[in-house]
Amino acid sequence: MKTLLSVELTPLHITTLPLKTPSYTHTKKYKIHAKAKGFNGAKLEKQKSIINEEKKKMKDEADDKIPDVVMERMIVRILFNVGVPLVTGLGLLQVFSVIKEQNLWQIPRWLPFLTTFITFGASALGIAFGTLSASWDAEDKGSLLGFEEAKKNWVLMWDEDESSNE
Repeated sequence: MKTLLSVELTPLHITTLPLKTPSYTHTKKYKIHAKAKGFNGAKLEKQKSIINEEKKKMKDEADDKIPDVVMERMIVRILFNVGVPLVTGLGLLQVFSVIKEQNLWQIPRWLPFLTTFITFGASALGIAFGTLSASWDAEDKGSLLGFEEAKKNWVLMWDEDESSNE
């Protein structure tokens, strides 16, 4: 059987008592700040929300909404200008694969890389060209290829960008 032994330590005694009056006086006075954190939280939140709403209104007024007709026209042109080069690139890769498997022609290694680079690059550029080549006027349908609209819209886009930076 184990026994628990307890050893009691004698408490330490302080021989000198602390002075009841300190030898120095406090010269620092604390002031309540009216805008301290926690005192005006509700008012600040209201002010911030009002400022944010005003900024949103100004931004909405500055940005014009794109008409649905123009948006649909842009989407169709983007899909066409991205889809055709993409499908062409994938089709050429399949054609190169069949030619190599059938031993019809020894295709150089650089040819699939070059065609992929060109067709997929054209597909990436199709996003920008699809947007710029669409007529931004809701009443004007625009031309088939959209080169005239792209020239006009390119200038408009950079004019708006320069005016917003000033």
